[in-house]
Amino acid sequence: MGRSYAPSRCALTVSKAISRLSPSAPARILVIDDEDLIRETVAMALTEEGYQVVTAATGQRAMELMFPATGDGMAGLGIDLAIVDLMLPGVNGLDLCRLMRHHQLDMPILILSAKGAELDRVVGLEVGADDYLPKPFGMRELIARCRALLRRYQWSVAQPDKAILAYKDILLYTAEFRVVVVGQEVALSPKEFRILELFMQSPGRVWSREELIRLIWGADFVGDRKTVDVHIRWLREKIEPDPANPQYVTTLRGFGYRLG
Repeated sequence: MGRSYAPSRCALTVSKAISRLSPSAPARILVIDDEDLIRETVAMALTEEGYQVVTAATGQRAMELMFPATGDGMAGLGIDLAIVDLMLPGVNGLDLCRLMRHHQLDMPILILSAKGAELDRVVGLEVGADDYLPKPFGMRELIARCRALLRRYQWSVAQPDKAILAYKDILLYTAEFRVVVVGQEVALSPKEFRILELFMQSPGRVWSREELIRLIWGADFVGDRKTVDVHIRWLREKIEPDPANPQYVTTLRGFGYRLG
């Protein structure tokens, strides 16, 4: 059994810089937690697994690390994974997740929180998190989830160019990680991009939630399966003229999603 920890206060994590993952370089993880014991224990466990770890104790310090205008910045550090708690004094974890995604920071985010209600998990996913681990948590599970997130992220940023895909008014440039809708470029997260790419490779095909979990998140995904619905909603908000009445990504009730 892994060790378990139940902090009395909350934590958060943030990262800066586009992925620098490569097979020869250890991933760099930023851990932010206002509980010294939790922050230091997590950092030690990750370091023992071969990761490079950066830590911060406050939300304000996280802001300084994420955004160079407010501090020394981390553009040169290449953070690959953020571990974020929902609650912190001052700037909380949810707000930090929103800021990261708003500024197109696309590294995976793992939320840690003493809150365990379904609503809290959904809110965390809605603001941009990729996975959710409630406290108390075992170190083995934490490390396993970090490995899974980093593995899928490394795969997503290393895909070779296959084609320029087109569907109606949408153009998807696989090599350039670029999407143009009605002549306007739109910014998608890696998972949103991969979902759209999958749909555009087989227009009209219905994809179940289980298939999307397996193909986009991986067979070892252990988070909330509602993350699929959350990412579909985000994708619609970015590419649909009227997200409430989608004309590109449509739902076939009881079966799944499709393009067309």
